[in-house]
Amino acid sequence: MSDNSTQQGLAGHGAFFQDTNLSANEAEAATAWVRSHVDRRTMDLGERMDDIREHMWALEKEGEIIVHRITDDHKPIEVDTLYGWKKRVPTNQLWHHKSCGQCGNIPGYPTSLLWFMNHFGTDYLDETDQTSCTAWNYHGSGIGNVESLAAVFLRNFHQAYVSGKQHGYENGHFFPLVHCGTSFGNYKEIRKYLVESAELREKVKKILGKLGRLVDGKIVIPEEVVHYSEWLHVMRNRIASELQTIDMSNIRVTTHAACHYYKMVAEDAIYDNSILGGNRTAVGTSVAQALGAQVIDYSTWYDCCGFGFRHIISEREFTRSFTMNRKIKVAREEANADVMIGIDTGCITTMDKNQWIGKAHDMNYSIPIIADVQLAALACGADPFKIVQLQWHASPCEDLVEKMGISWDKAKADFQEYLKQVEQGNVEYLYNPELATNQNINMKA
Repeated sequence: MSDNSTQQGLAGHGAFFQDTNLSANEAEAATAWVRSHVDRRTMDLGERMDDIREHMWALEKEGEIIVHRITDDHKPIEVDTLYGWKKRVPTNQLWHHKSCGQCGNIPGYPTSLLWFMNHFGTDYLDETDQTSCTAWNYHGSGIGNVESLAAVFLRNFHQAYVSGKQHGYENGHFFPLVHCGTSFGNYKEIRKYLVESAELREKVKKILGKLGRLVDGKIVIPEEVVHYSEWLHVMRNRIASELQTIDMSNIRVTTHAACHYYKMVAEDAIYDNSILGGNRTAVGTSVAQALGAQVIDYSTWYDCCGFGFRHIISEREFTRSFTMNRKIKVAREEANADVMIGIDTGCITTMDKNQWIGKAHDMNYSIPIIADVQLAALACGADPFKIVQLQWHASPCEDLVEKMGISWDKAKADFQEYLKQVEQGNVEYLYNPELATNQNINMKA
């Protein structure tokens, strides 16, 4: 048997990646998922699907697992998902599962969220004892496996379950809130695998046992996997009525819904009859509407942003071409949008950081790309530099800020003065850094 390890296939992926020589019709069929319309008009909602939570209750009753429950102390708000199932979104006592991509590329994304929670007096824990979900590795390289993904999922959610102990609370006090759409979709898939496969549960229990990440010999699975955009969705009316300071009625907004939010484990995405006729997922759009902005539709709303994980690494020009032609150009020409808001790290990074490449092909289209929570924070008076951190964005945000009645130049000058204070040691914190540090007292020696 010959060694193909050093041979090259397509885009340097290795010899096992070869041209499929598909016909035009076959290629179209193979990539149709990119433009798939996952909504109430296209899904057969009459066909009964299993609700994975029902199986979780049974496993818990059998003593197989512990379900991290949402309690009244978490102040949950009930919403409808695609199939009309009820999902409870906790709004208090939250454990922040941060995003590696947000913290590294879009820091104003998580700071805007914490800024809101501080204003609402939300009880939360923003500790350091968390790892990446590792879905980037799984989707980007293909070398990950279900056991490793499941072990990381359970390790992080075990930490969320026991995190209140060091602060004098009982297990389950803080409920996890996932910042990243990739983590969110990955965790929902993995939860289904864990609940459905006794073999997988047994394999990861051995791993978690060695890490001291079992409770009474059992794995901990959350009642719901909750995305930050869902928290923002259920809090949107409070944000608009209690905190909004800027009239948004002249701002034209388009939205991009992340594939990993509503196409992956589609039955868990939030749908609301008052948002887009109840046919498209509600998150993101609902916030813009609550703020009073003009929400403008465009023909490629359903399209992927072009990120795609693997080809963002090795077929980057495909990603750039797709995001420019299928998203940025269309939103600018059809919607004449002032801003596009997203709900996921990878989507915003892709559309924000790659617009410059269009100039090489005389495609001089540009549009600010920010998260829904960043737009909401701006509308509520958050500092464009200190909190929303628009200086980290590659897409131009100056015109948007000025149209909202905020002076970009003054905000920039104020920020530069603030940096001088930071240099002198006068640092401001959104969260007490002493609370963020976990000394691992909950783990076995």
